[in-house]
Amino acid sequence: MRKIKFVKGEFYHIYNRGVDRRSIFSNKYDIERFLQCMDEFNTVSVTGGLYQNSFATPAVKTKQKSKRLVNIVAYCLNPNHYHLILEQLAEGGISQLMKRLGGGYSWYFNNRYQRSGALFQGSFKAKLIDSNEYLLYLSAYINLNFKIHQLSDRVAKLVRSSWEEYTTNQGSGICKKGIILNQIGHKKDYKKFALDAIPDLIEKRKTTKEIAELLID
Repeated sequence: MRKIKFVKGEFYHIYNRGVDRRSIFSNKYDIERFLQCMDEFNTVSVTGGLYQNSFATPAVKTKQKSKRLVNIVAYCLNPNHYHLILEQLAEGGISQLMKRLGGGYSWYFNNRYQRSGALFQGSFKAKLIDSNEYLLYLSAYINLNFKIHQLSDRVAKLVRSSWEEYTTNQGSGICKKGIILNQIGHKKDYKKFALDAIPDLIEKRKTTKEIAELLID
């Protein structure tokens, strides 16, 4: 039984890692698939797999996506773990999205790499974001996760975050950036805010349990 109760209108840090700290993203194709799952499964309407959804007409897809389970605020996909900031919109929205995402992506990964069994280390972890200051700084932590973890260039190449969405006109376009940017100003202001926060975030990462649990060896 999960201790935390998800409430509409509240923001949550959602995170998990691969079972036995194994990689859950081996290449850019895996990352794109996970992002596609995040977008396609984020609907109140009952949804099938990505294959079934590919046959839906644009009008049906637009109608489905108009009723979202959550707002995706920020994300970071590392080789062996992920971080998300989600705002719950529909009752049970976070639980429903993460159930679809975990099941759908695990099915894809196991089939692609001819493996079986659990891919993730148990149920996803969740923490209430209980202040606006925490929300802003957590967005910087997640968007610049590869810098804060001080990953090698080799590993950093396999990291994908919403950083480009927040600082350029590129990226997946799945985030509700206004929740953060409307408080900071222009994209250039957010970039400065996030980069300036790196030293403090690196220090906090050493003492924050939820972050330490996910460090890449």
